Amino acid sequence: MALQLYSAAPRISVLQNPVSQGIIAAARQRTIVCVAADYAGLNLRTKDRRLSAGFRITASQDAAAAAAVAEIGQVTEVDKDTFWPIVAAAGTKTVVLDMYTQWCGPCKIIAPRYKELSQKYDDVLFLKLDCNQDNKPLAKELGIKVVPTFKILKDNKIVKEVTGAKFDDLVSAIELVRST
Repeated sequence: MALQLYSAAPRISVLQNPVSQGIIAAARQRTIVCVAADYAGLNLRTKDRRLSAGFRITASQDAAAAAAVAEIGQVTEVDKDTFWPIVAAAGTKTVVLDMYTQWCGPCKIIAPRYKELSQKYDDVLFLKLDCNQDNKPLAKELGIKVVPTFKILKDNKIVKEVTGAKFDDLVSAIELVRST
């Protein structure tokens, strides 16, 4: 059985309980996102019953999503096969996608600052897509014209775009989308 998790919290203790086929989470966080092709039922228990009302579990039954896992607090590399399953699994979370190329100078300059943002926002999922030949169909689908381009998504829809290595504009766009 394939079961992969990521959490909105910086630290979480997650165990798969083989008896109840559930997940036992003993941490103070709000979201667990489960991406599994063959995981039908989820059971969540917490040590503090008051916390259980604040948990939200999102699961994907898409077989292509089985290998797609992203973690809050870091930048996750995606490709044409993993991007949409990860976005779908993120649910209502804000997702920021950095569309870059290996040869782009401004992309290399903003990359460390983008990584810092991923560590700053514990409620935003940060992804990056190398717009190489393999990922050209996805880049075209997302309407990329220049690199770097940052797409901000919410509820599986692109809601904001920042083109160029404009860090302050990117921060403003993320703050705007988070507040809606």
